[in-house]
Amino acid sequence: MRYLNRKFFGVGLVAALFLAVLPTSNAATATSAGLGTSCSKEKATTKGVSLGKSVTLTCKKASGQLIWTDTRVVNLSVIANAIKGGKNSSNAIWLQDYVIPNYTADAALRGYTVNVRFTGQGVADEAYKSGIALDLKAKTGADIMNIDGIWVGEFADAGYIQPLSKVVGASYTKWEGWSQINTAVQDLMSYNGTRYGIPQGTDGRILYFNKKIFAAAGLPSDWQPNSWADILAAAKKIKDTQPDVTPLQINAGTQMGEATTMQGALPLLVGTGERIYDPTTKKWAGNTSGIRKVLQFYSDVYGSKGYGNPTWQLTATGRDDSFQGFADGKVGILGEGDYGWRGVWNPATGNHKMATRNADIGFAKIPAYTPGAGIRGQNFVSMSGGGGYVLNPGTKNAAMTWDLLKFMNNRESIQASLNGAVKISQRNDVNNYITSANADTCIDFIVKNVMPITAYRPGLALYPAVSTEFQKATEAIVNGKSVAEAAAAYESAVKGIVGSGNVKSS
Repeated sequence: MRYLNRKFFGVGLVAALFLAVLPTSNAATATSAGLGTSCSKEKATTKGVSLGKSVTLTCKKASGQLIWTDTRVVNLSVIANAIKGGKNSSNAIWLQDYVIPNYTADAALRGYTVNVRFTGQGVADEAYKSGIALDLKAKTGADIMNIDGIWVGEFADAGYIQPLSKVVGASYTKWEGWSQINTAVQDLMSYNGTRYGIPQGTDGRILYFNKKIFAAAGLPSDWQPNSWADILAAAKKIKDTQPDVTPLQINAGTQMGEATTMQGALPLLVGTGERIYDPTTKKWAGNTSGIRKVLQFYSDVYGSKGYGNPTWQLTATGRDDSFQGFADGKVGILGEGDYGWRGVWNPATGNHKMATRNADIGFAKIPAYTPGAGIRGQNFVSMSGGGGYVLNPGTKNAAMTWDLLKFMNNRESIQASLNGAVKISQRNDVNNYITSANADTCIDFIVKNVMPITAYRPGLALYPAVSTEFQKATEAIVNGKSVAEAAAAYESAVKGIVGSGNVKSS
């Protein structure tokens, strides 16, 4: 394989042998007469076509081979909020030590002379966002930009980014990678049904449960609730049999911030068939049937039935306390992303290590309110987050910029970016290898069962403020407010943020 960087991987022989047989996605094929084909005399010249222009090609060495080469230098640049030894260090290492050297070598074998510059940053997300927004507004900046998925709609509405179809042309649809990325995952870097970029990894929300607690409650070890009523019924059995256990932890309140929205409120909302923002009607959910159902669920958990621990929802350390409670076998059911499995309770590296994780933790899909009631008529739902890469509409060489972005997202490159970690990527072919090679049942479960049905937050500037109001509504429930009071206050606040005409009630 041409561009395998063994030093970067630092993995064993088995992984190296696997990667060695992966197909290269950017094969050295001639794109015009002579370009990228072999030649016999170094420094000889000939006429040819490169990047749509008639040029003089030079016979030049590339990886020990003589290749007809366009010696004009194509300068490309990538920016990400990642820096070696600092924020998102692994991403910076991947870009600098794998992507750049391997892409330039691969391009050389196809007859192109390319120079790629990486601008690494290690600043607060809002500072990074402001910086690239200013660059895009001024029609400057890097050719390829790493952005959060929730910025896509905002940047698109501002005209800062353009659909791939406009920057690259219709040929962008022919990239082999699209067939390896679930349609639901493509939504991460899409807006109004249009692709603006390629996702860079993602995650998924599920329900975790403690099998020992379930056994004591007479519940099955392969539990899969089919409705919210099933979740509450399981919580009741746990409470009735084990009074010293917190039956159910669903994040609530402002202290947990976006974790409340993503781990609790939004997965529940899409389970009612509603979204926080409807891209079709361009309306935000106000005092709707779905919002009230979500708040009623919180009331069932934290109200008189006493299935949840209200203190955790109202204190700064509450999320960590709930993680520790689960690790200690004192929480029956907990809603969380794959981060809980691979990070929080990881027996070797977790913040709240759980030595018996593999044996004691079960996992289930999040059910819709009732079967078929979820978005898209789904029986089960989830929410995911993440970011990805977009192309600068002002790039001076769209063809080669797209070529680099494709390389960054081919099978080998994404495998390299994981560097042996068991983590969900955007590509199914990489996920299938990662999960089978590590026999990781939970990540495999999420990849196969959750990623095809997941949903994403709206990529709009007003979303964070609306999300905060949703958190406040759940906190009001924990503090004893009625569903009617919390829903009315939420709608009033949302109208103040987005305008009354942009809010839906039902």
